[in-house]
Amino acid sequence: MRQTLAKTITAALLLAFPAVVVGQEILRPPAAAIPPQAGSEYTSPPRIPSSLDEMAALDRSASSNASVSYQLDDLLALAAKNNPTLVQARLHISAELGKALQAGLYPNPVFSYEADQIFVRNEEKSNTAGEFQGGILQQRFVTAGKLRLSREKYLRRANVSEHLAMAQQFRVCNDVRIHFYNALAASQTLAIRRELVKTAEDGAVTAQESYNMGQARRPEVRRANVMLQRARLDLLSAENTYNESFRRLASLVGAQIEVGALSGELLPQCPPLSFDEVLARLVAESPELAAARAKLAVDQATVQRERVEWVPDVVVRGGSGYNFESKETVAVAGVSLEIPFYDRNQGTIRQAQADYTRQRREIERVELDLRNRLAMTYQQYLTGLQHAAEYESLILPELKAAYAELLESYKDNRVEWPNVLMAQSDYFDARLTQVDNLLHARTQEVLIYGYLLHDGLMAAQGITPPGHIDSVPKPR
Repeated sequence: MRQTLAKTITAALLLAFPAVVVGQEILRPPAAAIPPQAGSEYTSPPRIPSSLDEMAALDRSASSNASVSYQLDDLLALAAKNNPTLVQARLHISAELGKALQAGLYPNPVFSYEADQIFVRNEEKSNTAGEFQGGILQQRFVTAGKLRLSREKYLRRANVSEHLAMAQQFRVCNDVRIHFYNALAASQTLAIRRELVKTAEDGAVTAQESYNMGQARRPEVRRANVMLQRARLDLLSAENTYNESFRRLASLVGAQIEVGALSGELLPQCPPLSFDEVLARLVAESPELAAARAKLAVDQATVQRERVEWVPDVVVRGGSGYNFESKETVAVAGVSLEIPFYDRNQGTIRQAQADYTRQRREIERVELDLRNRLAMTYQQYLTGLQHAAEYESLILPELKAAYAELLESYKDNRVEWPNVLMAQSDYFDARLTQVDNLLHARTQEVLIYGYLLHDGLMAAQGITPPGHIDSVPKPR
């Protein structure tokens, strides 16, 4: 009787408390019937924490507006109208043309009224009107073609500003293109991240159901939950990146644009070029190099202008008045010129010649700088093209085929579902890498075909510092 009672108590304790082994949790299957295969029953995955929901809601409204669609040409047109640096570049040209106008204007005549020996005493009066009173007109006649050379010099400076304005236009357009493709890549990354969240949810469901059937341990369930939350955080990060790309686009085009969809192609469209072909095109057509060559013409004109500066101008004076001493109308005439005995503008001529020689070296420096920048850009461009081509032709098809084969094997109960999820995750990771490869290649392609110019919000360059006016009243 006592033995029977002891067996009954022992059986009750075993049913009430699961068996425990030190250092390892033994997972017992539930009392209900075990489903035929994992995944046939749905167990809710862990929810997104409320803090993440609140933080995502701050910015998710901006990324959900898919009714607005943008094309690259539309954004380039907006930038052409609203980007302030393009207006600055055009005003640099206007400023140089204004200097050319001012430098070629002829000097104004000078009119003066003169009275000599006023209040001189004579035999008749003690306070006389003087010996002479009359008006005199004075005119400076510019010699040696100085005005023509000055105007030619500033017209050439305006030509330099035109090349710099062209460079600024490429900077803005290239930057708009680059950020457009960044936003396009961000949208594709966002779509893949959403699919990865679904995959992580499937993994969490599978882990829960495997645990319910006694085929998994609790740490595996926890790990699946962590992977799901990481996938959700990656999705939030992708949404934030997508919104950021649109905000940067808005700053470049100079107009407020809503976050929406993009219509474009991330795959590079231009035919690949060799390094020598790109370098030859860059040296022949680069706006930076064209501006440096035009500046050499300016310095050459400056040397010619300073060489004639010492030639004296002729100042002619003439007028008429009344001579109170002789009681009759008289005329006044005079001619004056400066004698260049000591100052023949030697120092300024030497300075102009030094600037001309320095600018010749500047052209060489710009050529070498372009070659140096092209070397790095072309290497990144070629690497991006090679990786994108390899992923497109081999890696992505192989991973996709492996995923499809494992999925078919799972349907035939030959592999476990986690193996399918792992193959799917590998395929999605490769797709994310391919998006980065395409973006990298497309960005470098824009720079190569856009003469390596970027930074569309950099202040437009001018031949003189911004806001500078020459201290002399008449530029030369």
